[in-house]
Amino acid sequence: MSIVPHQPIGVFDSGLGGLTVLQSLRARLPDEDFIYFADTRHLPYGDKPETFIQTRAQRISAALAEHGGCKAIVVACNTATAAAAESIRARLAMPVVALEPAIKPAAALTRNGILGVLATTHTLASRRFAQLVKNHAAGTTVITQACPGLAETIEAEGPGSAKVETLLDAYVRPLANANADVVVLGCTHYPWVKTGIVQRLPPETTVVDTGEAVARQLERRLKETGIPGGGDGQLRFATSGDAFQVGATLVRLCGIFMPVESWMI
Repeated sequence: MSIVPHQPIGVFDSGLGGLTVLQSLRARLPDEDFIYFADTRHLPYGDKPETFIQTRAQRISAALAEHGGCKAIVVACNTATAAAAESIRARLAMPVVALEPAIKPAAALTRNGILGVLATTHTLASRRFAQLVKNHAAGTTVITQACPGLAETIEAEGPGSAKVETLLDAYVRPLANANADVVVLGCTHYPWVKTGIVQRLPPETTVVDTGEAVARQLERRLKETGIPGGGDGQLRFATSGDAFQVGATLVRLCGIFMPVESWMI
């Protein structure tokens, strides 16, 4: 596929958590065009089999490349990265930038050698996560906390809902009790509730997410591969699920009023 400057960059997640990554991408690359795809028909990914997630991620990436005409792909989902990033790169002749929990920078920040990680069940059980810990957190105590139900509750009921507050009480307390002085947000949905997470941790705790790091990596990859930059700063949204519902969630989460396309993937 030939690549021209005004082709968009494709970004996808199981839902709208990846909007936190998209914000960082657009801030760093304001002239680029983006297509964001939310696979809400299959939200959440976190507790689904790895083979299912891999197949979905491959299909979505192919659709963004072919139907969307994208020149690069950002996998804005920790769970999809763990299951499918390598296979997507093997299938597509374009830059593929993937998200993963920020274990390396967190290990560099800790003062007492105790890291906490909030993530989906699948991310924490993945080989990729185990390798991250082995490579970058040797000699550090890593306390993991799976957060089933949190991502979909943030989307369905809003970051400030009573149910979200209850889940945060349950999931953040073990990390506070373990004296983790750095906590990694290992799911793109969790920055939406960062304030609530910070409130449940000791004041000196550092909370780390990865949106800005992903944006820097995408910028580097575009330059390294010689892909022309630029566009009109346009943004499109698409989903495999209910387009009206996704549009309403966009408004609820970040005040964006935009049409949402339905893609039958």
